[in-house]
Amino acid sequence: MRVFIAGATGAIGSRLVPLLVADGHDVVGTSRSADRLSAIDAAGARGVVMDGLDAASVRTAVVEARPDVIVHELTALAGLTPDLKHFDTAFAATNELRTRGTDHLLAAAAEAGAGRFIAQSYTGWPNERSGSAVKSEADGIDRHPTDASRETIAAIRCVEEATTAAGGLVLRYGQLYGPGQAIGRGGEMVEMVEAGRLPLVGGGTGVTSFCHIDDAASATAAAVTRGAAGVYNIVDDDPAPVSEWLPALAAAVGAKAPMRVPAWVARPLIGQHGVSLMTKVRGSSNAKARRELGWSPAWPSWREGFRTGLG
Repeated sequence: MRVFIAGATGAIGSRLVPLLVADGHDVVGTSRSADRLSAIDAAGARGVVMDGLDAASVRTAVVEARPDVIVHELTALAGLTPDLKHFDTAFAATNELRTRGTDHLLAAAAEAGAGRFIAQSYTGWPNERSGSAVKSEADGIDRHPTDASRETIAAIRCVEEATTAAGGLVLRYGQLYGPGQAIGRGGEMVEMVEAGRLPLVGGGTGVTSFCHIDDAASATAAAVTRGAAGVYNIVDDDPAPVSEWLPALAAAVGAKAPMRVPAWVARPLIGQHGVSLMTKVRGSSNAKARRELGWSPAWPSWREGFRTGLG
């Protein structure tokens, strides 16, 4: 099939391109920068320049490609170190791509006659922070988010609702880790752990669901040909509290065990949202993705992934 990847030089897009080429698909991938098209071409696809926030640019790129499938991986997350106290500010550009950018892609998809639309989303902290520790796709997005994350939650809800209303698939990736990620060798979070600057807040009772970056790409490749319209959690098999995974990450990178600090001490530094990430968030189940996409993670647990898959 002809597959159009919006955001083909990003963390997932760059890994997705060679997978789809190897599967025999005719792939067109976009980048905002002409300087990065060579990487797309080298992977066996055809690179085109596209500005995801410019409706005319999106329309031209999609209509000329005439894709059967569009994969929406547009973000502005490269090199981002979120300020947890001002979370929405850090994610403002990505939020625009999840709102206006999604609208532009869906309009172009309809005009080009693309029969399948796949969009990335996120699972973990957007989950309702009450009830069961592990959520399915049937559980809603948090209706009472932290003040610092309201705009980002709204953008996530927007991309999900627009995509599913158009008959598309939404892939909610868990906390990504691996080469090139914040949780990866040389990544921002690993550097914080190595420097002893990432403490365990409160009881560390927040539950995280991880996904190795290569597993995120393989799940997306599976969704190109499998799965009905709807939302899918793309996570590993092992949701775990921060009190387990943060010390394990420190051990995996040869760092000292993280210090513990009370939530009231941490709140002025990382804000309500940062404390929530450490103490209140919920994990996610991958049962639906396993069942309906025929996908299973090559890294079923972050425990082994942290030891051997950080890059």
